[in-house]
Amino acid sequence: MTKRLDGRIALVTGASRGIGRAVAKRYAAEGATVIAVARTQGALEELDDEVRSAGDTPLVLVPQDLRKGDDLDRMGLALFERFGKLDILVGNAGVLGTLCPITHLKPKDWDDVIASNLTANWRLLRSMDPLLRQSDSGRAIFVTSSVAREARAYWSAYAISKAGLEMMARIYAEETAKTAVRVNIYDPGRTRTRMRASAFPGEDESTVPPPESHGDRFVELAAADCALHGAIVGVDGVIEG
Repeated sequence: MTKRLDGRIALVTGASRGIGRAVAKRYAAEGATVIAVARTQGALEELDDEVRSAGDTPLVLVPQDLRKGDDLDRMGLALFERFGKLDILVGNAGVLGTLCPITHLKPKDWDDVIASNLTANWRLLRSMDPLLRQSDSGRAIFVTSSVAREARAYWSAYAISKAGLEMMARIYAEETAKTAVRVNIYDPGRTRTRMRASAFPGEDESTVPPPESHGDRFVELAAADCALHGAIVGVDGVIEG
């Protein structure tokens, strides 16, 4: 392996399963020091065991609920004291919420989806921005969905949260245009995850690509030589931007 991320510091949210887990493993295999963030301590430890068994760089495990914004500020300070910078930020963690008519959605379910998928990423970005600017090639990647760009019945809170996330990332891209930071949005499309299984029960998962199929794109977007900025990228290349 080329070790394209050798020596770089990467933070990946939602690292205990699905796409986040696959990205954390791939980044570690590419030589990065990965700060793996998720709510479940046990799942993070299992992931770290796999990374160590493969002979790759051990992970820095952070069991953290991203909805607790003040804790994210403290995490940013701790990372600054330990590393002095952050080279790669992957905002992947998210929740699906309830799929139902928008007028039937309970306020607490709306609040949880918006808090998890949008507000948490803003708080994370707010905390990590100074660290990304300390890198000679900071990279921020936010994971979205095609429903952010289409009006799909019953997907209200999730779709709106992802639309907001895309706008947040694009605004940040505008604000960092004259810096060494590059900001992009990744739309994985159909992927074999627990979230998709909840949204499409009964689907033959053997027909759906696994999370590991996105590894190359995440490495390309995280690499120091990535020139894309403010783009929405999919498996097959640039979708917008």
